[in-house]
Amino acid sequence: MRTVTLGKTGITVNKNGFGALPIQRVSHEEAALLLRKAYDNGIRYFDTARGYTDSEEKIGEALSDVRQNLFLATKTPSHTVEGFWNDLETSLRLLRTDYIDVYQFHNPPFCPKPGDGTGLYEAMEEAKRQGKIRFIAITNHRLPLAREAVESGLYDVLQFPFSYLASEKDQELVHLCAEKNVGFVAMKALSGGLITNSAAAYAALAEYENVLPIWGVQRERELDEFLSYQENEPQLTGELRDVIEKDRRELAGSFCRGCGYCLPCPAGIDIPTAARMSLLLRRSPTANLLTPESQEKMKRVENCIHCNHCANHCPYGLDTPSLLAENYEDYKTFLP
Repeated sequence: MRTVTLGKTGITVNKNGFGALPIQRVSHEEAALLLRKAYDNGIRYFDTARGYTDSEEKIGEALSDVRQNLFLATKTPSHTVEGFWNDLETSLRLLRTDYIDVYQFHNPPFCPKPGDGTGLYEAMEEAKRQGKIRFIAITNHRLPLAREAVESGLYDVLQFPFSYLASEKDQELVHLCAEKNVGFVAMKALSGGLITNSAAAYAALAEYENVLPIWGVQRERELDEFLSYQENEPQLTGELRDVIEKDRRELAGSFCRGCGYCLPCPAGIDIPTAARMSLLLRRSPTANLLTPESQEKMKRVENCIHCNHCANHCPYGLDTPSLLAENYEDYKTFLP
């Protein structure tokens, strides 16, 4: 079983981390089955967030009796000190624990630092002094901000989107984390579902010794795939390299990663789905994408008021309204 150490934290776990965003979409019983099966098969790093509705509660229910054997990471989106403490106390209660191993600022638009006037970093330090958190971390989708956090020396762990579709600059960030002894947790390792070959995704990230991927798991068969790689690790053979190169060609350029920071849309558009529809139609079974319900959702693109809320909040700088229009026109060509 391949392991990874998260920089200066000394946290060492196997190369599979459990991304707990998707379990908010399943029942408590289904979530408990997934979480417990993951734990029973050696997964020890579980990542959630205050913003993932009932994800923390489900983790607390399923894993509180083995808390001492695993590592919990969660996040606060708050930009105020009061909100920070409210989020932390709520997370501790729901996770049924008295400490968080890795506590993360959740995709802030700036890099919190001591003396910046917000008091946020000082709150992190105080929470650490109180023993309520062990390590200070940050998540982000913006490369310049992520680099700033790593270079500041203030953060123990960075969580950042990383897959085999990553740019050279993204890869440089991974190497910078290794150089600075900052743990690197890879979100979006399947690029929001656009990468459909999990073996290729696993093998590609296994090439980076300091990267811990957290796989978003919603179904038992998905979990089983990643568990199987712990003992039978996929190798970057010619076949898998061909898969990766094909994906890089098809997904090069401006595409939506499905992060959801463009939401909510005032026109009710499901932007992450609608902006990726052309790719989804060509990379997934189309039946569920062409149902009357899906057609109704895609038709909402016509209601776009061009407020640019989505474009202004896209961490990748996409021209989202244009992307929506292009995808909708393409979608209509698939309709009977």
